[in-house]
Amino acid sequence: MKKNIILAGVGGQGILSIAAVIDLAAIRSGYTIKQAEVHGMSQRGGAVQSHLRISDGTIHSDLIPQGDAHLVLAVEPMEALRYLPWLSPDGMIVTSVDPFKNIPDYPEEERIVAAIRDAGAHLLVEASSLAAETGSPRTANMIMLGAASPWTGLGQEQLEDGIRELFGRKGEAIVDMNIRAFRKGRSIPEKSGS
Repeated sequence: MKKNIILAGVGGQGILSIAAVIDLAAIRSGYTIKQAEVHGMSQRGGAVQSHLRISDGTIHSDLIPQGDAHLVLAVEPMEALRYLPWLSPDGMIVTSVDPFKNIPDYPEEERIVAAIRDAGAHLLVEASSLAAETGSPRTANMIMLGAASPWTGLGQEQLEDGIRELFGRKGEAIVDMNIRAFRKGRSIPEKSGS
């Protein structure tokens, strides 16, 4: 098994929490994992990204070469566009359609979505509204992880265990809310047939 995953978003969207859950799930599954991340100006809504490489063999580099990402998971649509050069020809883009307009000349949302559709296999997720249904807009990252989970190479049980381990110190109510968000996201590909 070998999976190269790029996580992308802006500061405060929970990219590093997604990475931590995947890391914990990969370790529990007996895989080797390497991670490289850039925090950017995370306190000011700057770009945040993480390269995750998961394998049942040796991994020689933390960074994913351009054209080799099996999955680009983006919590912000313009950030999904930024990492398209890393997507492999048979790779999958899973992105939220909810923009984080942190620049004055943010492109038209329709143009961003059209470019994502033209780029290849994709799943567009209305993460904010789904997160609100779970009881907290802060769970949008777990909605996105759930939606992308079929392409991570990791099992649902292992990912949910990772959520429990990551959020456990915050109490059972926070764990349950994040698990609900993950499962809501996980049901999207099943409903859409992606």
